[in-house]
Amino acid sequence: MRVQLEPAYVLHRRPYRETSLLLEALTRGHGRVGLVARGARGPRSAWRGLLEPFCPLTLSWVGRGELMTLSGAEATGCSPLQGRGLLAGLYVNELLVRLVPRNDPHPGLYEAYRVTLEALAAELTQEQTLRWFEGRLLEALGYGLALGECDDAGVPIDPARVYRYRIEEGTVQAGEGEGFPVRGATLLGLTREGLADPQAAREVKQLMRYVLQHYLGERPLASRALFQRPAAGVGTRGLVSRSDDEGGELGHR
Repeated sequence: MRVQLEPAYVLHRRPYRETSLLLEALTRGHGRVGLVARGARGPRSAWRGLLEPFCPLTLSWVGRGELMTLSGAEATGCSPLQGRGLLAGLYVNELLVRLVPRNDPHPGLYEAYRVTLEALAAELTQEQTLRWFEGRLLEALGYGLALGECDDAGVPIDPARVYRYRIEEGTVQAGEGEGFPVRGATLLGLTREGLADPQAAREVKQLMRYVLQHYLGERPLASRALFQRPAAGVGTRGLVSRSDDEGGELGHR
């Protein structure tokens, strides 16, 4: 298979052999793809310094299967992320690498990612931007949250009540047992993507973490610990080059 000039973003990169790179990229028409960029770290490579996260690219490649060979790359512009926006971007990239299967197209998710990076670069409300992206990611994977109704009977959510949200089941009446406790007002606010209330914003963050952790499994997100460190002076190279498996460790956040 030969793909030419596909819009893409590098999610993760790590050294491979003496001068090459292994890339995880999110593409518009082919989903997440694994690529070998041969000689990309060589001193005379035209790709040296180009294959960086968060910058829109067009990529070309050849091959089939889980790992293909990069044959071309061009930059189409870049708005570098800085400070806590950079840390948020690393978190988003790690979610995509961990949760999105390779070679499964998600054009809507690609667009959501593009919008998210633009919002982070413009330093818009970070928490609301991340919650919006998490919701789009879960929807793309078929795990969208059932928020507007309670139980199988389709009873509308009452903003004055407290409920429990259960994985694979949705919103249920509050009571003992499994599930994340959450106010009806918070659920309705998330449905409208209105998180102005600080308590609702905290609850939604905890709810999203509860749901995402179910699909991520026991291995914690490496990027999460970075939010506990000062944001000044953080660069992408050191944080996205280290890896101990196919998914990769995107840093120590």
